[in-house]
Amino acid sequence: MSNHIPAPSRMPPLSPDAYDQAQKDAQADFVATRKVDFSGPWHVFIRSPELLTHAQRMGEYLRYRCKLSGRISEFVILLVARDWTQDFEFGTHRKHGLKAGLSEAVIAAIAEGRRPGDLDDELRTIWDFVTELQRTRRVSDTTYGQALARFGEQGVIDLAGIIGYYSLLAMTMNVARVAPPDGEAYLPRFPE
Repeated sequence: MSNHIPAPSRMPPLSPDAYDQAQKDAQADFVATRKVDFSGPWHVFIRSPELLTHAQRMGEYLRYRCKLSGRISEFVILLVARDWTQDFEFGTHRKHGLKAGLSEAVIAAIAEGRRPGDLDDELRTIWDFVTELQRTRRVSDTTYGQALARFGEQGVIDLAGIIGYYSLLAMTMNVARVAPPDGEAYLPRFPE
């Protein structure tokens, strides 16, 4: 995808043997809540165990229990990851997006920074909402009305929540310079 030359991580994973009690408790809470291995961005967040605990609980709701479908959520996450050029987030959610029903063509277009040409009405509404909010920091009445009609008030709030939550993860991972997952490429860098 890119000829990007990676910079070294600023915050490589810490050894669990070196965790203090608050870090051990935060990791145990994560594993109990998520029922998955402690990996990905969480090795960065472990440096602030209370933030980790609060962030992962919000993420657990937004990822697995919010009003929006997995397909929509993954589409939003990919848009956020592309906006922040967050390689780990994009690489991880590329795989999840495929499993949720997004096509390779849609994901490739997002990675290239362009609007996919074959979006259905639902994903067009999401594209408009997410890109407008990220670019202008606001959502027009027209875009809001379309999202409200399709997803209801809770859906709109959950949508904004997903954008904000995955922006938090992306910013934090960019500060720490988290590399993409094994087997995934770096996103193309756009002029800054």
